[in-house]
Amino acid sequence: MNALAANIIPARAAPALLTDDAVISAQGVAKVFNRDVVALESASFDIKRGTFVSLVGPSGCGKSTLLRLIAGLIGKTSGSLSVLGKEVNGPSSDVGMMFQRPTLLEWRTAVENVLLPTEVRSKPTSADKERAIALLRLVGLKDFEFSFPRQLSGGMQQRVALARLLQTGANILLLDEPFGALDEFTRERLNLELLRIVDDVDATSLFVTHNISEAIFLADQVMVMTPRPGRLAKIVDVPFARPREISLMQTPAFNEMVSEVRAILGGH
Repeated sequence: MNALAANIIPARAAPALLTDDAVISAQGVAKVFNRDVVALESASFDIKRGTFVSLVGPSGCGKSTLLRLIAGLIGKTSGSLSVLGKEVNGPSSDVGMMFQRPTLLEWRTAVENVLLPTEVRSKPTSADKERAIALLRLVGLKDFEFSFPRQLSGGMQQRVALARLLQTGANILLLDEPFGALDEFTRERLNLELLRIVDDVDATSLFVTHNISEAIFLADQVMVMTPRPGRLAKIVDVPFARPREISLMQTPAFNEMVSEVRAILGGH
């Protein structure tokens, strides 16, 4: 963890789990909407603490549904789903979620938007405000702390949303295509920022994307989903060491892995 992150990310008590145990565990999880639309079918997996997992698959395969289930925003139809050893029955302060759109309040500055999760719980203190400013600087927004959303580019707005996610202090970060609407160059830069920040805060992260290269570049493991009804086709381990640079994407080993994941998707 770098010095800045150490100063602004408070140490959290470790969950009452052995280090080899799963932070997120799913056994036969299914979700059916309107009685007959099967969005997710019999998903089973374990995710260990500190792991970055990408979920990749075609539209409508249940990726976002799975994130919402883990976040406790919707309930499962069947199966077992636990976070930190407890069955998911609703939202938890240990789990934070970031969406494709930054959903910032236009009449609030960047730092005021970052403070929203704190305001939900209590009146922000001066320490909370200092932390929010430090998080904005951590995500590369020094000198833009008091700018309004209309004064920020799309990529900068997503940085604010990422700082807001970190402000929650959650152990588990769920990111639902957060960079999907951005141009390739901005997306590339934010992928590098995300890797750096996640390594700093030692969070467990799940990242939804349609982009196979992005999924592999970011992750320790890639969960490959089938078309609806969404099933987990395979979990692919990513062998590349960290830290990673964009040049990794040009290597034969990386492209072989892209072909492997694409073949799994094509087989379903």
